[in-house]
Amino acid sequence: MEKNAKIYIAGHRGMVGSAIHRKLQEEGFTNFVLRTSSELDLRNQAQVSEFFDVEKPEYIFLAAAKVGGIMANNIYRADFLYENLQIQNNVIHHAYVHGVKKLLFLGSSCIYPKLAPQPLNEDALLTGTLEPTNEPYAIAKISGIKMCEAYRSQYGCDFISVMPTNLYGPNDNYDLENSHVLPAMIRKFHEAKQEGKPTVELWGTGSPLREFLHADDLAAACYFLMQNYSQPGFLNVGVGADVSIKELAELISNIIGYTGTIHWNTDKPDGTPRKLMDVQKLHSLGWKHEIGLKEGIEKTYADFLSKIEVYTV
Repeated sequence: MEKNAKIYIAGHRGMVGSAIHRKLQEEGFTNFVLRTSSELDLRNQAQVSEFFDVEKPEYIFLAAAKVGGIMANNIYRADFLYENLQIQNNVIHHAYVHGVKKLLFLGSSCIYPKLAPQPLNEDALLTGTLEPTNEPYAIAKISGIKMCEAYRSQYGCDFISVMPTNLYGPNDNYDLENSHVLPAMIRKFHEAKQEGKPTVELWGTGSPLREFLHADDLAAACYFLMQNYSQPGFLNVGVGADVSIKELAELISNIIGYTGTIHWNTDKPDGTPRKLMDVQKLHSLGWKHEIGLKEGIEKTYADFLSKIEVYTV
């Protein structure tokens, strides 16, 4: 990417989009075109078409999506499928129509079959049944991957796709009703410390294994791939190692300084026993993550504290 190129980051206020924006600024890029969802509804084909006509972006990071936790994914199944398909269809198609030089599409590790062998290799896509609770979201993301591949095949578009593992970092969602496990723990342990609670209850046994990637590392990987990767197949982005939920909880409680006990409610489900990404393909290209889990959580907690009024309203 040329330093003066016009870059559109779709979803620039979210955790991933804001991390990409920060990374590009650090690298000396200044010519950004940014729109909030109220300024540009990516589900609306006419609005997207007009946006491309006027702005003519040269490079695109497609990080915009309708996202949510397990409950939201399972309840609003039609919305998750329809809205994500609309966003992808409009942005990817108009990127082709207007001759965008390169586009990076961000997916999710939920694209893989529920019972795919661990660690999850890119070749496992479409080899089995998806996890039912987030199937509509997964199908939308799979469609985005295949759309990028199809436009590359038919029209020669330089469109690539990346599938990140579980993410955390600045601008994460700390709502206890629909946030993911790591930010939810940060808020739970912080509030328990503030309120002097002797015990924090967490679901399950603590035995499931999960992989966590800091959003700034994902942004660095996206920047690297925009500069160095132009192939049909998508790439996993992760750290290649996992920790148990129990280990994660102990690490977060120590960082926050919570001195009470953890009660594991074994009447609640554990979820998938393990979810680890195979990142050999990415490593072979010369990129590896740099932010360790402890360092990443410390940074994220500092960000949480700086915006605590927003998160706890």
